Amino acid sequence: MKTVTLTIDGRTIKAREGEKLLWVALENGIYIPNLCAIPGVKHPAAACRLCFVEIEGYPRPVTACTEPVVEGMVVSTRSPRVDRLVQTAFELLLSNHQQDCANCPRNRSCELQRIARERRIPLRVKRLRKLERELPVDDSSPALRYDPRKCVLCGKCVWVCREKGTGVLGFAGRGFGRRITTFGDVPLGQSGCNGCGECARICPVGALVEKKADI
Repeated sequence: MKTVTLTIDGRTIKAREGEKLLWVALENGIYIPNLCAIPGVKHPAAACRLCFVEIEGYPRPVTACTEPVVEGMVVSTRSPRVDRLVQTAFELLLSNHQQDCANCPRNRSCELQRIARERRIPLRVKRLRKLERELPVDDSSPALRYDPRKCVLCGKCVWVCREKGTGVLGFAGRGFGRRITTFGDVPLGQSGCNGCGECARICPVGALVEKKADI
């Protein structure tokens, strides 16, 4: 495959032509916030709207997970427009996310915490009204615990369950009511889930965790 040369934040970088910009940046130690991106997936979901960058010659910021690199591309991962978009998307996620970091199994290994640290964005929502979802924790599985109030709807668990598990997870509902659930909306323990734990390992937050794992 042809190799191209591009510039990211002033650094000259070589990459395979057509490779997605997000992975090129991350592989070269340049952090771009992301929650839904999965290496190797041909058609990224671009659902989290956190990986915006600016590219010289483009009229507006684009998502790095969907943008293929080309020869001579000049990329900025930080700018007033990019920072504003990322902060707004992050605050929208937080407004719909139950925050109990101190008691969460993913405390200190949570991608939301990393984004807040890297971009210096507070983990407390100030501009938006907090939207609490009254959804029960699913503790029915002997292997997994699912807390839908912490879910960021990245879709990673759905993808990995189809690829490596039993395919019992999927999306349901729309808008504010959108959520991850099982086929037939039955508890995990009755869904046919084999407890492989792949969904918990790929979850970027504390929505799905293994009961046996000490994260």
